[in-house]
Amino acid sequence: MRMTVLKRRLGLLAMSLLWSLVFGVMLLSPATAKAAAQSGAVYVIPVKQQIEQGLGSFLERAFQEAKEMNAGLIVLEIDTPGGRVDTAGEIGTLLQETDIPTVAFIRGDAASAGSYIALNADKIAMAPGSMIGSASMVDGMGNPVEDAKLVSWWKAQMVSAAESSGRNEQIAAGMADPKVAVELTELGRTVEAGDIVALSAEEALKVGYSDTMAGTVNEVIEFMGFSGNEVFEMELTFSEKLASFLTNPFVMTLLLFMGIAGVLIELIVPGFGIPGVLGITGFVLYFFGNSVAGFAGMETWLLFVIGIALLAMELFVPSFGILGVIGSISLIFGVVQAAYTTTHVAWSLGIAAVCALIAIVVVALVFKERGIWNKFILSDSLSRENGYIPVQERDILIGLTGITLTPLRPSGTADIGGQRMDVVTAGGFIPSGSSIRVLKTDGTRIVVEQVPE
Repeated sequence: MRMTVLKRRLGLLAMSLLWSLVFGVMLLSPATAKAAAQSGAVYVIPVKQQIEQGLGSFLERAFQEAKEMNAGLIVLEIDTPGGRVDTAGEIGTLLQETDIPTVAFIRGDAASAGSYIALNADKIAMAPGSMIGSASMVDGMGNPVEDAKLVSWWKAQMVSAAESSGRNEQIAAGMADPKVAVELTELGRTVEAGDIVALSAEEALKVGYSDTMAGTVNEVIEFMGFSGNEVFEMELTFSEKLASFLTNPFVMTLLLFMGIAGVLIELIVPGFGIPGVLGITGFVLYFFGNSVAGFAGMETWLLFVIGIALLAMELFVPSFGILGVIGSISLIFGVVQAAYTTTHVAWSLGIAAVCALIAIVVVALVFKERGIWNKFILSDSLSRENGYIPVQERDILIGLTGITLTPLRPSGTADIGGQRMDVVTAGGFIPSGSSIRVLKTDGTRIVVEQVPE
């Protein structure tokens, strides 16, 4: 009996020790703790285009949706030649402020502003053949920016992003400023001043600018400790794709040119219809793109509608140009208010206005006979064909006969020599259809008398 009780006690003790050991291993295991902390859905967000305003609005929507759905991980799938540094800054702020773990998966190029976005993620994964770096600032024509203040500011942004993720700050400085020489000890080479730092996937992994190499999104998800069971791939809506295209600086300038030229040509040379339709379409697309991108509110649409309405009224209401001026001011204010910044729209609006002015002058010269100015110019000519005879030649009418076309009381109209003329009687009434003869001319007056039949 004692042996049986002893065996039971030893068995219970062994089981307790075993469970304690298992529980202790679970507590001490970092992998288990990591897996427990990284539960939740995975949101894959593409960054596969030039970085511009529309992309920034899309990422803001995607991050908000991921937050509302309690996502466990955000994967930015990057392949971009770069773009606007201000938009990249906004995306970087999104990455810094989110509580959701983020990883940048570079599947092509993370050039220029794309490098900055990648450096703001918690982790960086790169596919074989991909690249990160070459982040020096260029202008709209692709020429390097020489402004020392701008270069210094952008370099500071890159360095700050690298510092926040624990990466070599000097490499980030060399990516942004070609004047910085960088010693790449791990690679056994130096990037001299005058060159810009750009790293392949293998090089980035060696110098700590990548945390792993991966060929697919699933490999990245597994690297971050997640399963691929609950993965959501975000996509641009049709409206967002269209807005992204319409807010491109070149397209925006083209739309403003089309709007300004079309509306003014319709006002100056009315009757075609097509320029007016194209002009309004250009303005509508401009406001629509900026509205979907999140820059234009209802007040900008109101200014646009008021401007177009006043310009249309100018065609029918004689206001001596007042309605047209007020309408133009309303449109300009709407265009400026709808843009991302005043500086950006100023360039686009200026270029569009100059080009539109040239187009308007050309159209006005080609169609000068149909211009609105013809309303203020007397087009009838005082020609002999129209029945007008110079005063000095009216004496030749003396003695000619004709027929009255209207009753003369005492003035009226008569046909003399096949021409309609305003005449006056020497006195008395002459009925219509009567024969008359010219007695004399007195300045512009032609005096006639009735000829007895």
